[in-house]
Amino acid sequence: MTAKPEQDRVLIFDTTLRDGEQSPGATMTHEEKLEIAELLDEMGVDIIEAGFPIASEGDFAAVSEIARRTRNAVICGLARANFKDIDRCWEAVRHARRPRIHTFIGTSPLHRAIPNLDKEQMAERIHETVTHARNLCDDVQWSPMDATRTEHDYLCRVVEIAIRAGATTINIPDTVGYTYPRESANLIRMLRERVPGADEITFATHCHNDLGMATANALAAVEAGARQIECTINGLGERAGNTALEEVVMAMKVRNDILPFRTGIDTTKIINISRRVSTVSGFPVQFNKAIVGKNAFAHESGIHQDGMLKNAETFEIMRPSDIGLKQTNLVMGKHSGRAALRAKLAELGYELADNQLNDVFVRFKALADRKKEVYDDDLIALMKDSAVNTGNDFLQVKFLRVICGTEAPQSADLILSVDGVEHHVTAQGDGPVDATFKAVRMVYPNNARLELYQVHAVTEGTDAQATVSVRLEEEGRIATGQAADTDTVVASAKAYVNALNRLIVRRQKSDPDADIKQVSYKDAG
Repeated sequence: MTAKPEQDRVLIFDTTLRDGEQSPGATMTHEEKLEIAELLDEMGVDIIEAGFPIASEGDFAAVSEIARRTRNAVICGLARANFKDIDRCWEAVRHARRPRIHTFIGTSPLHRAIPNLDKEQMAERIHETVTHARNLCDDVQWSPMDATRTEHDYLCRVVEIAIRAGATTINIPDTVGYTYPRESANLIRMLRERVPGADEITFATHCHNDLGMATANALAAVEAGARQIECTINGLGERAGNTALEEVVMAMKVRNDILPFRTGIDTTKIINISRRVSTVSGFPVQFNKAIVGKNAFAHESGIHQDGMLKNAETFEIMRPSDIGLKQTNLVMGKHSGRAALRAKLAELGYELADNQLNDVFVRFKALADRKKEVYDDDLIALMKDSAVNTGNDFLQVKFLRVICGTEAPQSADLILSVDGVEHHVTAQGDGPVDATFKAVRMVYPNNARLELYQVHAVTEGTDAQATVSVRLEEEGRIATGQAADTDTVVASAKAYVNALNRLIVRRQKSDPDADIKQVSYKDAG
């Protein structure tokens, strides 16, 4: 059982792999989930919610493997308020050194109507399911979903039932991001004062960002006595996202004068895991995102720049190194060797094994041949592209040549590998990108609808890399793909194919028996 934290200690419960991955378009492979879990454990996260074991065989396998591998963190799985969910969750997390079952049910009037339970029936369901979970596991967390819109008297009643049934952590979710910081604090304060046994358990807060107040609501709850914050890397999550781990952790560190709390997080690892989650989820971090955004430590105003040159503290309340950002004068180019590349990548937060370095070095040399100088942002884009476009993908772009210009038609000559078999086609379209996407569909027919196509220059200059983002929707499933290249059309092709690969993963998750080869390929030679 997880011990109750010291008065000033706030436990960090990361749900990137569960609530974060529920974001439309955010799909992680099994291997990516294992990697993110390892990074979370290394940075000092107290509890990792590894997934929803009954949701799919893939989720069950990921939670089970994370439970077996993790060295320090509590490994938690989510379960609805029924015995089947709870049993499946226990089967997945029981391998962990420190397992936890997290079970929940919606308690607000709107959510009580979904299972068609009245207050008495729901109270009985809570008692039975929490008791069952506690009989399996010493560490049980219970959540009244949509707690912030639940009648206070009834909320107090069901929280007391859960505590008496054996729950060791009571999580109070602001499921739809509805509440205001003062309300968030008052709710925790009320429960601590009114519910018998409240002083024997840990209260947690789980906030969504629909009104942009997730971080403020979480910190207000902590001030009122909550000692566990549920959050995600980069604020990833459904709709507008969840409380961002990096924001609450750095707020408590920077403003420890008014937030006298501490966490076990090694903040120097924040930027690395932020970039990795962005890459594997396919969700770019907005430039002006607090703490981890590209512009978080950028200063363009003349007054700001002058102040920074004289004293960095004039316009920076934290140092870049506090989150793992380092700045050096090491210039990279085509004559740079492996050692220099390894050192530079380490400064950017990437620690690579020898085989990974060799693969990245080949890509770096190819990039350096096309660019006179390779900037930090180029290397970050290169690392992201290396991570999402691998030699193990089901679909891979092997060759692309386009004909474009003022005279139509524009065409694309494409070789696409499908499960290791190369297919060569030529397609025409309204511009080189349209022709390229049509060529991909000729080889791999699909009904995915293009929802988003964005191009961003990584750096300045005509030789700059382009980062392309593509979002596809297929029968309610959404996937986002990214790729970078000095050739915008090549980047577009890779991003489109990357999104298709992720759609295949999502299709298999929702239907494990789905045949990913359920199309007829057209091979033009």
